[in-house]
Amino acid sequence: MLLTVSKRLEFSASRRLRVKHWSDSENLAAFGPETEAQHGSGRNYVAYFVFTGPVDPRTGMLINISEIKERAGKLLRARFDHKFLNQDDPSFSGVPPTVENISRQLHVDLAPLFSDVSAKLVACHVAESPERSATFYSDGACEANYWLEFSAARRTMSPRLSEVENARLFGRATSTHGHNYRARLTFRAKELSWEAPLVGYQEIDSCLRALHNALDHRYLNELAELKNRPITTESLAGYLYEQVNASMPLLHRVRLYERDDFFAEVWHDKSVFLGLQMPFNAAHRLHAACFSDAENAKLYGKCNNPLGHGHGYVTETTIGGEYDKRTGTLHDFGAFRKAIAESLAPWQNRHLDLETDEFRDTPSTGENIVRALWPKIDNRLDQKLVRLRLWETANNRFTLRRT
Repeated sequence: MLLTVSKRLEFSASRRLRVKHWSDSENLAAFGPETEAQHGSGRNYVAYFVFTGPVDPRTGMLINISEIKERAGKLLRARFDHKFLNQDDPSFSGVPPTVENISRQLHVDLAPLFSDVSAKLVACHVAESPERSATFYSDGACEANYWLEFSAARRTMSPRLSEVENARLFGRATSTHGHNYRARLTFRAKELSWEAPLVGYQEIDSCLRALHNALDHRYLNELAELKNRPITTESLAGYLYEQVNASMPLLHRVRLYERDDFFAEVWHDKSVFLGLQMPFNAAHRLHAACFSDAENAKLYGKCNNPLGHGHGYVTETTIGGEYDKRTGTLHDFGAFRKAIAESLAPWQNRHLDLETDEFRDTPSTGENIVRALWPKIDNRLDQKLVRLRLWETANNRFTLRRT
């Protein structure tokens, strides 16, 4: 199992995407129209700093998330926030500050600042807009994400099933209904070029336009390309992967949201996943019995409030397994949702430390909560759980993965 802790921070900056020794047409193909903005263009960036390592059994923490905020925040303020990156940050004097290069530079700059802790910075993820983000990993790999939005109607069904079988499996979803879809296309390279973006602007723009024209405001069941395949979220994610991969071989995976809290994902190796978010509300207090009151106050800060505090937690459960080509499904959606709801019910509107067994002798940190929740959900889903995420706040995320 692999546990990671992520801290979310924001910064604002301007930059110009241009390579000096390229022609105007080469820059336009790589970076799009904004390359012509002579004094740069601005973005409100969101950065996620992802750490992994052992959990201290006394504190229940992999890393003190306040330390990430302090050290990474100081770096962002000094080098990135409210800067014109091309000139104010020497790292970009000859390198275009693409979102890929920014995520790489953040990793290069920040990793040494945590050499004194057991946790390791394994990834930096940076979003520059709702449509564009990138992740740089400690092994040198990089991913570029692009988002596609479209609205379409459908009947959830499989042409390989009878009407009775479809009704039994999909229920009311067999009637005509619609979704505002959001698809994330993730491209991956083992090594990132210092100049060119991982995917050129003209190439991805043409791809996204073609997909939007083909799918937006259509009745999916009647599209010729989809008539002989199941119309399910899993199947549609697979269709998107096939369409993009045919011309863009760096494509690694496609995630398709049919609503904000539910997605299907298809990978390059044909693996299929389903993800569902579900919230719960609970109170807790971070306190370790092995420390004095003064030590607890210093370690946990305001989270050690004797009267407790609470969160509107959000979980995201991702399962994998064998995709059924006949039904177009990975797992029954109703059973999926029920398994998560039943797992969370004992914690709903409870004080985790005072009213549950899991945290009477263990600090109710995000690390310990996600580790305690894993077997509850996994056992109800026939050990299909591959990733479990817990948002304590929008800025603090804890993730457990099956390795």
